[in-house]
This record gives sequence, C-alpha cells and structure tokens, in this order.
Amino acid sequence: MLDSFEVNKALGAVLGTFLGIHAVSLMAGAVFTPGVPAKPGYEIAVTEAPTAGSQQTPKAPEEPIEQRLASADPQRGQAATKPCETCHTFEKGGPNRVGPNLYGVVGRDRASEQGFNYSAAMKSKGGKWSFEELDKFLTNPRRDIPGTAMTFAGIDQDRRRADVIDYLRTLSDNPQPLPKVAQSPENPKADDRSDAKGGDTNGAPKGDADSAPKGGDANGAPKGGDTKGGAKNGSKSGAKGGTK
Repeated sequence: MLDSFEVNKALGAVLGTFLGIHAVSLMAGAVFTPGVPAKPGYEIAVTEAPTAGSQQTPKAPEEPIEQRLASADPQRGQAATKPCETCHTFEKGGPNRVGPNLYGVVGRDRASEQGFNYSAAMKSKGGKWSFEELDKFLTNPRRDIPGTAMTFAGIDQDRRRADVIDYLRTLSDNPQPLPKVAQSPENPKADDRSDAKGGDTNGAPKGDADSAPKGGDANGAPKGGDTKGGAKNGSKSGAKGGTK
C-alpha cells in the first residue's frame, strides 16, 4: 500500500508534466506565429448578382418647363391642387391661410401677397415667380429655398408639376403667355404645340387660315375673280379685239 508521500510524488510528476507541455506550447506559439500584414497582398472583389427587380433604370433627362407646358392640362393641374386647399385659397380675393392666396401667383413678386407673414428665407430670396422658378420650387421647396416655412414635400412628377403651373397660370385677370418652345431637330413640332392654346407661331389667332370667306382663296381673293372669271373675260375680250 502506497503511503501519502508516494502519492504526492506521482501527482507532482503529472502536474509538472502538464505545466512543461503548456510552457513549450506558449513558447512555440510566440516563436512561430506569422505576423499579419497591414495590407493584404491581393483582394478578390466579389460582385453580387443583382436580384430580380433590383435594377434601377436611369432616369430620363427632365424636359424643359417650356416643352412640358406646351402639352400641360390645367384641368389635371386643378385636380392635383385639391390637397393644397388645406393651406391655400385659389379664388380672387381669397383669404390667406397657412399659406398665401395663390390667385395671380404666376409672374408676381415673391413674398408680395398682402397680409401674409412670409418667412425670412422667402423674403430674402427676391425675384418673381416665373415658370422656371415655380417649377424648381414645387419640385422640392426646402431644397430650393432653405429655411422656407412651407412644409410641402414637393411634386416629383415633371408632367404633374407642369399641369399645376399651367393651372396657376389661368388664375389671373391677364394670364401670362406660355413660354416659347425652342425648336430642335428632335422636336420639330415643338412650336406648334406651344402655340396650340393661343395661336400659330406668328401670333395669329387660331382659325386665320379658315377665316377667309368661302368664296375666296387664302389671300382673300374671291373665287373665280382672278382665275376663271379673269381668264374668261381676258380671253373673250382679247379674242374679240384681235378679230376686229
């Protein structure tokens, strides 16, 4: 039977063995562990395949406001302004609400509606509410005039903005004329569309070509006056005179 001394010697030997192995392991790790480079020697770029429906088509360039107004519809614009009636009135002499009355807004000076307390940002902006300025402001009011008190987020759709601006244009005793559309090779009929609401490209009212009397040609000459009648009279008189 082993006494306690022998047992202690055996346990001490086992413990010493484990301690020695652990010490050797720590030393080997310190000596042979490679250093991590600050920058990888090479990188593999992994491109994730786009999932279905995740591809975004590039947005088409925005048409000029002149071109959009040429095909705008004020009735659609009036329908689009229904939510705005919470803050604005549109009739002549209408009261100011959270926002100013908008009758005659197209072409008038900024911050000029009597009795309305405009923000300092709007007052300092200056200028007039032209078609272009209204288009920029209605796209994103706070981006166009930082500090404006208008909380409206804006109208993203280009065509809808044009409809709204065209409707606002009609709210006037003397509506502003539609801007001229620059004719381009890609859009040769732009001028015709821009003048379709008010007249032809030379400023003549619609129907001038049809306003000539039915008995005359496009230049106002009566039918047959310079053609059949003139030819017949001339030929007969010439013939008679020649024979005599």
